[in-house]
Amino acid sequence: MAGGPGSGRRGGARYSGAVTGSDASVSFRLAYVPGVIPAKWVRVWGERLPDVPLTLVPAPAADVCDVLRASGADAGLVRLPVDRTFFSAIPLYTETTVVVVPKDHLLTVADEVRLEDLADETVLHPLDDVLGWDRPPGEPAFERPATTADAVELVAAGIGVLVVPQSLARLHHRRDLTYRPVVDAPQSDVALAWPQEATTDLVEEFIGIVRGRTVNSTRGRPRPQAQTQAQEKRPDAASAARGAAAGRAGRGAGGRQRGGAAGSGRGRGAGGSGRGRGAGRARPRRRS
Repeated sequence: MAGGPGSGRRGGARYSGAVTGSDASVSFRLAYVPGVIPAKWVRVWGERLPDVPLTLVPAPAADVCDVLRASGADAGLVRLPVDRTFFSAIPLYTETTVVVVPKDHLLTVADEVRLEDLADETVLHPLDDVLGWDRPPGEPAFERPATTADAVELVAAGIGVLVVPQSLARLHHRRDLTYRPVVDAPQSDVALAWPQEATTDLVEEFIGIVRGRTVNSTRGRPRPQAQTQAQEKRPDAASAARGAAAGRAGRGAGGRQRGGAAGSGRGRGAGGSGRGRGAGRARPRRRS
């Protein structure tokens, strides 16, 4: 949340932080571009912070940075590059680039193709292209399609072929089309990005999720002072066990020592009494 995090749960514990306003609604808004599937991270978020709703904000690749600048989302799954003077970004993965063709196209006889194999093809170059070509391969179409979805329809109509990241080929899948990897084409890098000046606790939580940190990890986040002091004052289990054992041993030794002293006293008393009886002499009876 751009204004700061509030309360939720982290690993079953209450999540707390500063919130503007007394009853501010706490949520996390995640923008994402077409082709990117945030489902696995959203699932982990729900497990770790069930009290903090995560709202997905779909945005075109060309507009997602404007959404983040305008505080329309707290962070976004974007395609690089982004303005690194304004945004922080963590690269997540690089996509395979493919060419989308009809199922009966000649290119389908190969498992993968090269850009030179597209030299004689009409290659559609939509206005929302995300590969950043210096010069697209093949022959240009008479008119550029407005969107990737429009370009896919033109491929199905036999107008040309389309080179896109594999996730977009899957997103716009049709039964009459297929695709093949293009081994030497530009690739698209997907990253998590957010405004540098808005690195909130909730953003840090999501960073930890996409980086695969465990629920108990404190990397990048200092432990609360109260928790640290409590752990310092509380002895560990091994120390407590050693102390208890020493106490029991001390009590046992003291009991044995007291018992031995009492027995010794009784022995001396009995011996003294015996010696007293043995030492007395019988008086002779006087004759009459």
